[in-house]
Amino acid sequence: MKFDFGLVGLGVMGRNFILNVAENGFSSIGLSSSEEKIKLLKEEGKNFDIDGTQSDIVFIDSLSTPRKIMLLVPAGNPVDSMIDRFLPLLDHGDIIIDGGNSYFDDTERRFKYLESKKINFLGVGVSGGSKGARYGPSIMPGGNKESYLKIKSIFESVAAKVDNVPCVAYLGKSSSGHYVKMIHNGIEYAMMQLISESYDLLRRGFKKDNDEIQKIFSKWNDGILNSYLIEITKDIFSKKDMETDNYMIDVILDKAKQKGTGKWTSQNAMDLGINVQTIDSAVSMRIISSFKDQRIKAENLYKTQNHKTSSINITVEDVEKSLIFGFIVCFAQGLSQLQSASNEKSYNLNYSEICKIWRGGCIIRAKMLQDFMNAFNLNAELENLLFDLNIKEIINSNIESARKISIYSIENEIPLSGLLSSISYFDSFKSGNLPMNLVQAQRDCFGEHTFERIDKKGTYHFEW
Repeated sequence: MKFDFGLVGLGVMGRNFILNVAENGFSSIGLSSSEEKIKLLKEEGKNFDIDGTQSDIVFIDSLSTPRKIMLLVPAGNPVDSMIDRFLPLLDHGDIIIDGGNSYFDDTERRFKYLESKKINFLGVGVSGGSKGARYGPSIMPGGNKESYLKIKSIFESVAAKVDNVPCVAYLGKSSSGHYVKMIHNGIEYAMMQLISESYDLLRRGFKKDNDEIQKIFSKWNDGILNSYLIEITKDIFSKKDMETDNYMIDVILDKAKQKGTGKWTSQNAMDLGINVQTIDSAVSMRIISSFKDQRIKAENLYKTQNHKTSSINITVEDVEKSLIFGFIVCFAQGLSQLQSASNEKSYNLNYSEICKIWRGGCIIRAKMLQDFMNAFNLNAELENLLFDLNIKEIINSNIESARKISIYSIENEIPLSGLLSSISYFDSFKSGNLPMNLVQAQRDCFGEHTFERIDKKGTYHFEW
């Protein structure tokens, strides 16, 4: 028989995705070098039309044409290696789908290379982790639209559903899918940083224990902050370590790792000339967290001798409001970067559609995405999310709490890099006048870099 769908890479993510495909009625075959992983796939998929093989030739020959082959292998060289392995075995019109976290420039290169070989290529962002892969991820495809239409029925069947609408949509040409996934991950970094800061405030500022913090996060998840990250965070605080019977959160070392997608977002924002301060700060905080020994040394060196009393009173509700404000700002930054990249690369992205497919299945799933979707439905040309009048009302309802929290944190030496960056971005964004006239004067003074004037067009140099 010929299978509808093939998947390479039967790790947890790949195995779960192909099981999802098979459970939704599409016959599937997996390829892996591991006999153990193939055996596990067959056991878990015994009730579905599913198979596995270690042979490239058997795998390729078992697929119906045009072949639909999805790669869920580590980004980088493994993707190029699989493409090179398959090329001699493929026919014109076959489709290779990279479902990993590939860098968008690599996707662009592969798209052009395979196009020259008359093989179709889709760069597809998949979010939701291993559980999402099994029960419904958010899927972000980019590439040739005709190729997407051939895989559309499979993707729509396996994707998460919100109001019976699949969380997948064709996004645009070449590398657009992986670019959108990169921005998704940058926003994810920022949201996680903001949440961790709120936890730190509750713990150090309010002296709340884990049970109390768990109840607070549970309450938050019932409101506007309802989201995947708040949902899993509330559960984290209740889990106990089986070895010590201490709370699991208290035995985890405070060194955050990263795979690089947040850094890519920040680097590319610099290239585009886009301000994503909150995302930048999240990346920087993961970096500084890795210097544990130096942080302990500095803590001992600069230890506060006297107990300070804050000049401002804050409440748990202020913490909640500051988090709402921070969430909106980091989404505004990410969506702004998407707009800039879309213009630069002619992706022709639909931002309402992107918000729609992020509403379910993915790590940044959040109730407020409905508001963002509505904003772009109202005005598809919206330059920045912060210009929407409904978003303006939400910001105005929460900004003062964010400012109070920031003052409290500075006075009490609690680092809130994400929140402070969000406030700084917001204040800069809404400032009609910034002190950059002085920067231009300095540049012209020491380097004759010229400047523009407020009273007439052109560029000028002054003999300082």
